[in-house]
Amino acid sequence: MIARKYLLPRVIEMNYQAEQRLGVNVYLIDGGSEFILIDIGFEETVGEIVDLIRGMDFSLANCRMIIATHADADHIQGLARAKEIFKAPIAAHPDCTKALEEGDPILTFASIKAQGIEIPMKPVKVDRRLSEGDVINVGDQSLSVWHTPGHAAGQLAFKMGDALFSGDNIYKDGCVGVIDAHHGSDIVQFIASIERIRDDDSVFLLPSHGPAFRKDKAVLDATIQRLRGYLQMADFGTCATSWPLLDAWERDVMAGRLPNLGNI
Repeated sequence: MIARKYLLPRVIEMNYQAEQRLGVNVYLIDGGSEFILIDIGFEETVGEIVDLIRGMDFSLANCRMIIATHADADHIQGLARAKEIFKAPIAAHPDCTKALEEGDPILTFASIKAQGIEIPMKPVKVDRRLSEGDVINVGDQSLSVWHTPGHAAGQLAFKMGDALFSGDNIYKDGCVGVIDAHHGSDIVQFIASIERIRDDDSVFLLPSHGPAFRKDKAVLDATIQRLRGYLQMADFGTCATSWPLLDAWERDVMAGRLPNLGNI
């Protein structure tokens, strides 16, 4: 039997358990009589995760649910394979259903042709839809479901005691999940989600990438302020709400004012 390495009481993270980088953070919530998995990662690492779970003396038959925090390929490409092995239902937010059940390569970020990224996606049926306010009971533990859109429409977070599984909302260094129009990102919603995390009484944040950390409101404040700046930046295309430079330029054009270019 492999010794179980609990990150927090009842929480095992598979990268730490394996002592190697498997990819996205995969959390096992140990409810005593049963467990759930939050995310599963790429298909190529599913076998290693299964071996770890068996080695820790968990029965695969006691996996109550595999949850997708959202429908990005790096979080869910292995879902179809994992469902075959664990015989467990797949759970996700309703906004992720289409991407998961159709294996949509654009919505899942599996296909980014300009960067030569092509990740095969197997469709997988969503058996349970999780929405804001739902409660997931697993053995003697329970998790409250938060809908925290912004990075992706169906992004979920989960509150368990003083810990929050924060998905791709915020990382230890203050970075956030990718903001991209093709992905369905929404900066206004993203800011609201991070403000909610900042204002909650959770002590520990367990993100989908990188290390877990104690919540630091100063870091979250800085991130929120940075994202507010993105709202009026052309860098973020249609995810921005406006571009003041173009508004001023249009006023000048309509008024017949030429730009001041200095001495020519």
